[in-house]
Amino acid sequence: MNWLYVVGIILFLLGLMVSIALHELGHLVPAKIFGVRVTQYMVGFGSTAWSRRKGETEYGIKWIPFGGYIRMIGMLPPRPGDEPGKLRSTATGPWQGLIESARDAAQEEVRPGDEDRVFYRKKWWQKVIIMSGGPAMNFVLAFVFFSILLVGIGLPAWAPIVSPETHTCVIPISEQRAQCAPNDRLTPAAQAGMKPGDHMVSFDGQKIGSWDDATRLIRSHGAGPVKLGIERDGKPMTLDVTLIAQDRPNLEDPEKIDKNVGFLGVLPTEVMEKQSLGQVVGYMGELTARVAGSLLNLPEKMVGVWHAAFSGDERDPEGPVGVVGAGRMGGEILASDLSTEKKIAIFVNLLAGFNLAIGLFNLIPLLPLDGGHVAGGLWEGIKRAYARVMKRPEPAYVDIAKVLPLTYALAIVMMIMAGLLVYADLVNPLTLTN
Repeated sequence: MNWLYVVGIILFLLGLMVSIALHELGHLVPAKIFGVRVTQYMVGFGSTAWSRRKGETEYGIKWIPFGGYIRMIGMLPPRPGDEPGKLRSTATGPWQGLIESARDAAQEEVRPGDEDRVFYRKKWWQKVIIMSGGPAMNFVLAFVFFSILLVGIGLPAWAPIVSPETHTCVIPISEQRAQCAPNDRLTPAAQAGMKPGDHMVSFDGQKIGSWDDATRLIRSHGAGPVKLGIERDGKPMTLDVTLIAQDRPNLEDPEKIDKNVGFLGVLPTEVMEKQSLGQVVGYMGELTARVAGSLLNLPEKMVGVWHAAFSGDERDPEGPVGVVGAGRMGGEILASDLSTEKKIAIFVNLLAGFNLAIGLFNLIPLLPLDGGHVAGGLWEGIKRAYARVMKRPEPAYVDIAKVLPLTYALAIVMMIMAGLLVYADLVNPLTLTN
């Protein structure tokens, strides 16, 4: 196995661990600010690899780097009518027994004097801030990574710079070949003396700012002489070029053919084009909409993952990818033949996209996800606002313990989905080439 492949996997897992740690920090900081007692801050699951207690909180790392958590006391309110910290030993029915057992476990962590430090007694807006802090941290990380990618590195773009792969002969579109034949005539660019590296800057006095500009101006001109402004080795030059008419594929639909359009005979050069912070916002907004759409279609997407895992169907490039699959992509990136700049760009983009997806997934308004707790806090705020307007008694805290059976059912579904993704990522992974 290529050692760069292993390094890529390790680097992605480290990036994932840092993202998880900061996600949990997004919960921890507001929880402590609002006075909630936090007993644990853990990155990972399973047995503890390392931990240290500072004050009332144990900070640690666990062996399985696929998640994390903070433990806040009093996540569930006591049974109505019970004193905080008092346990009940009676329950009726299996679901009721499950709910009461969870309440008792939550109350066991409440020590004398902690009554005002439990989570459920905090103001509704404090609950919303605490539980949305994790996803918010993921969005901040995604923005930072996307900013590094777009502003610091840039996005691949075609520049109006003559590529070394440019042919010097005219090859009719009807002939499916990539090499010049002895009887082929020279392109207008070759006849005018254009060389690889020439940067086209103007066309008959009109500025060329991009390859799209150059293509549009050349095609719309048709056959005939033009003044082509270029920069060669940093020096401005003007070339007299006589364009010819050729049939070329349509720019919007390559299956269609545009007849007798202007033809120069050059290929562009791919460059990394740096963007502005404003473009980062637009780029991230567009990607957020796409990821949100994928989450809405997640059940359908998981059916596709099932078929890919057990029937050998092709993986959907827009479908979900698990931690194992993303780690394999990290290895594939570093082991590829791409330039160092492109490797860094794709790797940063992978971490950015993963943080964006984690943040959006956690905001789904279902328990045990953060979004379920956020929804509970918002519903409590609506109830209390309605009571104030109607001058009614203040309502009780929203009791999320009542939906614990549904929470456990959803947790089981999520574990099955995670297991399916791991299996699919092992037997039929989504790679950079597909």
